[in-house]
Amino acid sequence: MPSSPAVPPCDEAAGPAPLAGYTVAVTAARRREELGALLDRRGARVVYAPAIRIVPLADDAELVAATEAVLAAPVDLVVATTGVGFRGWLEAAEAWDLPLVGHLRGARVLARGPKARGAIRGGGLVDAWSPPSESSAEVLEHLLSGAEGPLAGRRVAVQLHGDPLPEFVAALRATGADVLTVPVYRWVLPEDVGPLRRLVGSVAAGAVDAVTFTSAPAAASLLSEARGLGLHADVVAALTGPVLPVAVGPVTAAPLEAAGIRTVQPERSRLGALAREVVARLPERGPVLAVGGATLQVRGHAAVLDGRLVELPPGPIAVLRALAARPGVVVAKADLVGGLPGGGDAHAVEMAVTRLRAALGPGVVETVVKRGYRLAA
Repeated sequence: MPSSPAVPPCDEAAGPAPLAGYTVAVTAARRREELGALLDRRGARVVYAPAIRIVPLADDAELVAATEAVLAAPVDLVVATTGVGFRGWLEAAEAWDLPLVGHLRGARVLARGPKARGAIRGGGLVDAWSPPSESSAEVLEHLLSGAEGPLAGRRVAVQLHGDPLPEFVAALRATGADVLTVPVYRWVLPEDVGPLRRLVGSVAAGAVDAVTFTSAPAAASLLSEARGLGLHADVVAALTGPVLPVAVGPVTAAPLEAAGIRTVQPERSRLGALAREVVARLPERGPVLAVGGATLQVRGHAAVLDGRLVELPPGPIAVLRALAARPGVVVAKADLVGGLPGGGDAHAVEMAVTRLRAALGPGVVETVVKRGYRLAA
């Protein structure tokens, strides 16, 4: 998988960067370089594996057909779910010489959040209402409550942005409304699915420390690809265990949560906040231990010993992680063999311990004769 170029992971005075020693995957299609740079500057090894690509609006015959369906008769209500999507729809219609803005002036336009509201006003329309929660569920509740009048027989246009919102649309149709879905910026698989498939394998193997998601379609795409590769159960197990799933917000997290994967999310749905959430959450998963008169923290592919970052190969870091999970407790060689990447035997464990001692010094890992090894904690 392509990764970010190596950067100096630490400063002698300040110690390692907060994400030095960790591998973080970026599944974004849009603004992936921006998010990757934010993580890279904090020391992470960044892996880029776009899970989706955007169908260009100018080439999207489905959007043209949906727009023409909206224009076929007066529209009573319009739901704008995203700012970039609603703005893109208006701009595309203008490029196709379709009189969409004038047609929508007779409708009540509802905005899911402030960005959608800004796009409505920027397009020369009036936003009639928006929920404080920025939630599609609250928009639906507002419509079903009768606040906008009876829905039966009325034409309601719902602007989509990657997520088809099946429950939202079905609930409106159940009222007797004529619901027109407008799929703006449709998502499909990337042309090169190799990086995504490699990421699925890496997640299943626990070879990355965190995966970031900035859109619900990207999250759904990764799970779908895992299912196609026969790794769905392994990926779900990894994302509920050693691999940290970080979503930019609740809408993005929905496909993961539906699969039983609990995500962490920043308070604000912004890329900078997402990067800060990774910085806050990853290091806390590896507590700082007092070992042999020194401090030790185990990170993804490295250890921090007395503030010094020491990168380690997969075998030694796997053994160190197993020992750090039970500091001071003797772990048998047979138990350590099971954690070696790609398998191994007792000799492989001995070699890994030898390399650990060479990298970290002799006072960190102790041998307990005929029993196994332990951290000198």
